[in-house]
Amino acid sequence: MKNNRLLKFKKTLIFVSILFFSFQSEAKIKKTTINDAEFRDRVYACWLGKNIGGTLGMPFEGKTDLNNLTFYTNVKEGEPAANDDLDLQILWLKAMEENNYRVDAYILGEYWLKYVPVNWNEYGVGKINMKLGIMPPLSGEYNNAKWKTSNGAWIRSEIWACLAPGNPMLAAQFAWNDACVDHGCTDGTFAEIFTATLESAAFVEKDMNKLIQFALTTIPSDCRVAKAVNTAVEAKKGGMTWQQAREAVIKATEDLGWFQAPRNVAFTMIGWLYGENDFGKSICIAVNCGDDTDCTGATLGSILGIIYGTAIIPQKWKAPIGDGIKTVAVSGFEVPATLQVLTDKTVATQKKVAEFYQSTLKITTGKTAIPDSRSLLVADKKELAQIWQRSPYLISRGTDELTFTCDYAGTPEIQVGASKVLHFSITNKTKKEKNISLILKNVPSGYSVKGMHEGLLKISPNSNQDFSININVSTGEGNAIFTAELNDADKMLEMAIGIINLNAPKPPKIGKK
Repeated sequence: MKNNRLLKFKKTLIFVSILFFSFQSEAKIKKTTINDAEFRDRVYACWLGKNIGGTLGMPFEGKTDLNNLTFYTNVKEGEPAANDDLDLQILWLKAMEENNYRVDAYILGEYWLKYVPVNWNEYGVGKINMKLGIMPPLSGEYNNAKWKTSNGAWIRSEIWACLAPGNPMLAAQFAWNDACVDHGCTDGTFAEIFTATLESAAFVEKDMNKLIQFALTTIPSDCRVAKAVNTAVEAKKGGMTWQQAREAVIKATEDLGWFQAPRNVAFTMIGWLYGENDFGKSICIAVNCGDDTDCTGATLGSILGIIYGTAIIPQKWKAPIGDGIKTVAVSGFEVPATLQVLTDKTVATQKKVAEFYQSTLKITTGKTAIPDSRSLLVADKKELAQIWQRSPYLISRGTDELTFTCDYAGTPEIQVGASKVLHFSITNKTKKEKNISLILKNVPSGYSVKGMHEGLLKISPNSNQDFSININVSTGEGNAIFTAELNDADKMLEMAIGIINLNAPKPPKIGKK
């Protein structure tokens, strides 16, 4: 009898143990999922919030006064304001579709030149540089002291969050490649990394304070964006009014002045911190802070849309502007007619991006299940350090097998009678030896190249080959755009390399918004 009881106890213990470990294993492998209808609603709310906030703020863009808005002031019935904040994201979606869901700064730069006719501020600087052969990230750094910390990049971050929901590190990589084209490696770029990672995280976390603190870990703690945002956060903690928080941010960014990213990102956070989770109140506070008002209102509208979906956006804010899209900064291709169409295209592209990058977050027909956002909201410091420390003077192109880099090691400028050294590196990422040929073509009159390797370069597996060349200019005829052509088994990779002749005529002045 005693043995039977003991046997029964052992069997029960084994069953309970199996059940316990079964539950533990299931918890470990439980995937993060978002219901597809919910995801679509949140993406649509992102674009709708963008249109609403942009339309609210557009009439006050660039004004430094404190505003007192509670609703739209100048709306044509059923028509949102045209806003480049949305335009450029539609273009980036096109670039993703046409490049197998993988883009880099170089590819985005090509789309700038082909489809963006305006030359506003940093947009114009980046485009002029690229036309001179100065490619990203140097295109956003060179001759751009006034605008490289401005607002052009962080206002176009939502597309990367929607394509990489719950994957902020991928969103950060996309954001860097986007922002550096017209902002180089500065606070203008850190600002987009901040908003992109926050918005990506917002698909799996709703807590405002957690989201802000997480996004702060994805940018350097000593950068001006981080300092401005922390000023706003501390003002709220200290019991200040939003007007006092605004003054604290203005004081903290006084040396940068108006129309700059650190101040305006912080103004956006003020709207969120003091908005009490009320959509209208939040975007109005952001816009009432002044400055780049269409951007602050639009970005906050998007953030709230991503977190809560259309449920947070009252009908009174939707009805006046309708569902249309009005563009101002792109041309030469067919833009989606409505936000609904844009949403469908975004969702379809996200599925392809998730497959290509093997995303752990799945959009499914089942229920939304986010077991623990902490496991997703992890800032990979090693990966981020590589982003933060990238040199603005180093441009590169690559394939799955090769990376080709040109390091200007400083300014791309050259004087007549002087020389400029360029450092090249070709990295073989495969497990087999590569035979590479490298040619520098289109050498213009008055320029000569010394030290160029002739013939094939044999590069061992998982290694790289470094060498330098010396460019000389003997006449003042003009600037040079060399074409570096890399050949690998009939696969050709080209990269433009621009040299600015200081004796050449000055490029045209850029336009302002």
